[in-house]
Amino acid sequence: MKPFFLFLLLLPCIAFAQKPSLLYVCPPCGRCDTLLFHQPGKCPHCGMELITKDTASNKKITICFYLYEGVEVLDFAGPMEVFSYAGFKVFTVAKTRAPLVSQGILKIMPDYSIQDAPAADIFAVFGGEAQVAADDPEVINWIKSRDASVSHYFSVCTGAFVLGKAGLLDGLTVTTFHSAIPGLQRTVPAAKVLQQVRYVDNGRVITTAGISAGIDGALHLVAKLRGGEEALRIAQLMEYDKYVPEQGLMVAHPGTSK
Repeated sequence: MKPFFLFLLLLPCIAFAQKPSLLYVCPPCGRCDTLLFHQPGKCPHCGMELITKDTASNKKITICFYLYEGVEVLDFAGPMEVFSYAGFKVFTVAKTRAPLVSQGILKIMPDYSIQDAPAADIFAVFGGEAQVAADDPEVINWIKSRDASVSHYFSVCTGAFVLGKAGLLDGLTVTTFHSAIPGLQRTVPAAKVLQQVRYVDNGRVITTAGISAGIDGALHLVAKLRGGEEALRIAQLMEYDKYVPEQGLMVAHPGTSK
């Protein structure tokens, strides 16, 4: 009988030992995703509410930043900060892997060329010397070839010219850098090009005005995909006081989702 009574005494300990303890993680933010916590609460590093490890998604949203010689630094650097804080997997692509120079100052080493770049959920292109990409048939054909795998397109400033050359703006309402609006209208006559708007969201395609408007558009896209609270959190982390939710124009088109 002694073994039986010993088993009864040890049973609570055995049950406790076998019960798995919950682990908590920070939602994907790109900064502290690998940290584990044993209690619920807020992440002490980024302030996001912790979630249980088994509910955390392992799949990150991927976003391709297409860069070219003469690309505007702030056009891509601002949105890159936003998407990084949101936990998106950002990678850079250029026509080749050769170093690029932005505004004659900043040297950039692309992660991939158009020959070996992986697929991405979002394709983003930016302003500067945009004709370098817009007038390159090989680049435009490469953009077209990836359309089936892209869920959203995002342009800042004159990056809209690149999307326009790829036929992605036809029939849409769009915007670009204020002084380039007449030129974009001539380049894409099938589009309606607006002035005095921070960004225009057509559901799948978001175009923004210049520089700081790109940050607004990026925060808007984060709000669409991650929720408005996440966009506000990122704006606060960046101390971007200019952000006003939904200050752009949302346009619904048949066959698209807002």
